[in-house]
Amino acid sequence: PALPCPALPCPAASPARMFTPVNQVRLTNVAVVRLKRKGKRFEIACYKNKVVSWRNKVEKDIDEVLQSHSIFTNVSKGALAKSKDLERCFGTTDETEICKMILARGQLQVSQKERKVEAENKLRDIATIVAEKCVNTDNNLPFPVEVIKSAMKTIKFSLKPNKSAKQQAIELIPQLKEELPIARAQMRVRLAIPEKQAKDVKKSLASLVGTIEKEGWDFEYEMIARIDPGTYRSIVDTVSKGTKGEGTVEILDTKVQDEAKTID
Repeated sequence: PALPCPALPCPAASPARMFTPVNQVRLTNVAVVRLKRKGKRFEIACYKNKVVSWRNKVEKDIDEVLQSHSIFTNVSKGALAKSKDLERCFGTTDETEICKMILARGQLQVSQKERKVEAENKLRDIATIVAEKCVNTDNNLPFPVEVIKSAMKTIKFSLKPNKSAKQQAIELIPQLKEELPIARAQMRVRLAIPEKQAKDVKKSLASLVGTIEKEGWDFEYEMIARIDPGTYRSIVDTVSKGTKGEGTVEILDTKVQDEAKTID
């Protein structure tokens, strides 16, 4: 009798394959910029810290800013925007151009934790700039950064997200005078004026120059003086006009302060 055929093992069931829909793209560790237009939401995926650099015109290569040139309706879900919506809302389907529009007008999405860290860093940056540019008017010493931060808290200083730290620092200095004996540190400059115009130019400079540290004659009149930063442009204009361009103004020190110690 014929031997029965041995039973063949049943093939193992193939695991089900997972497909990412063709209209989805997965990205991780991204900074999202969102713009709503004509009832539609559009998002782009960027590298962290690059959005601000682009907006401040520090970064000029858009490929260094964008993780993808694709336009999304939801970056976290990888859902891409439809071409017809791009055309209707932006008047073009050129995704790079649309990315530039979203970068210019969109809102950078950040978590509450990230927002808090960024705010703390910016406050410290502002306080540091103020400390570098200013002195205690009682003794010409610089203030510690922590003293500036404490005064900012006392006057209830509030951050302006769309302004740079430097711009906010300059605007803050007059406000701090309510709490601190503070002023912009003076600059030290050297003025060289031809002999024939020296008398008249020096007279014109009298209200602009602060403390004259040194002056003398050697074929021309030379003055080394401390000035307030706000008067620098006027001094340059006065020397240039009074000497018909022959005189010079040279910056020797952008801030004159005693760096040997700081007050507590």
